[in-house]
Amino acid sequence: MDEYHQPNWERRVIESLATEALREQRARRRWGIFFKLLGFAYLTVILMAAFDWPGDAELTEGKKHTALVDLTGVISHKGDASAENVIAALQAAFDNKHTAGIVLRINSPGGSPVQAGMINDEIRRLRGKHPDIPLHVVVEDICASGGYYVAAAADKIYVDKASIVGSIGVLMDGFGFTGTMDKLGIERRLLTAGQNKGFLDPFSPQNAQHKAHAEQMLGEIHQQFIAVVREGRGARLKETPDMFSGLMWSGAKSLELGLADEFGSMESIARDVFKAEDIRDYTIKPNFAEKLAKQFGADMAEGASNLLARLSWR
Repeated sequence: MDEYHQPNWERRVIESLATEALREQRARRRWGIFFKLLGFAYLTVILMAAFDWPGDAELTEGKKHTALVDLTGVISHKGDASAENVIAALQAAFDNKHTAGIVLRINSPGGSPVQAGMINDEIRRLRGKHPDIPLHVVVEDICASGGYYVAAAADKIYVDKASIVGSIGVLMDGFGFTGTMDKLGIERRLLTAGQNKGFLDPFSPQNAQHKAHAEQMLGEIHQQFIAVVREGRGARLKETPDMFSGLMWSGAKSLELGLADEFGSMESIARDVFKAEDIRDYTIKPNFAEKLAKQFGADMAEGASNLLARLSWR
């Protein structure tokens, strides 16, 4: 006899359906609670980031402390190591009456001569305005080119024996595609108003006059760099024929050349030099909300660009 011909089968079917419905209801409730908690956690993170939740700044507020400003990565007007960000951090550090000394911690291969020059100028101005607050540079892995341009403005430069220091020079690089174009049968059609408007065009043969002008311009900027290093390092500098050739040296060798002063780290400077072991980080960093906004803006711009591309005239 099958189940549908057994006594009270209707009741058993109804009970089975009701039990299954209860299971589904409980599962939906559990998943609902899970997603609510997940949403609450996400909202909490957003709010903490958006309002810059208190950190070490508040812990050292009102106390004598060592101010830290990081200059990390390529120096450019768009990145974290821009003149705008670094200068704003340095100004805040100098303006705090409880700052015992400032450490500018550099880990940079260089970058824009203009941005580096702006930071160097501002450091010298701030040092003149606040003569009682020393500013020392601590080099981590690398302090080269524009990074060293900035460092030269400090009272002292501390390195690790294996740090990379130097690269006092200027470069302008690019590519020439004329040979490839000839092989592919591609003709360059460049129209200009102004005989030098196609200056260093990579798709045209190299112009001897343009090359000479570029080399002269690089030489002028190089001399500016050399003057800044000589002014900043003064009598400590032990010049050699290849010091300003673009070469780099180890931290240990940089001490011999007078490009740096001593071995040291962020912690040793705070503890042994400034006698203020509490460290307050003044580095300006984009918070999570700003990063999210930038990414959202980039995604929106890309989407709009793709849409316009699809709607372009055919």
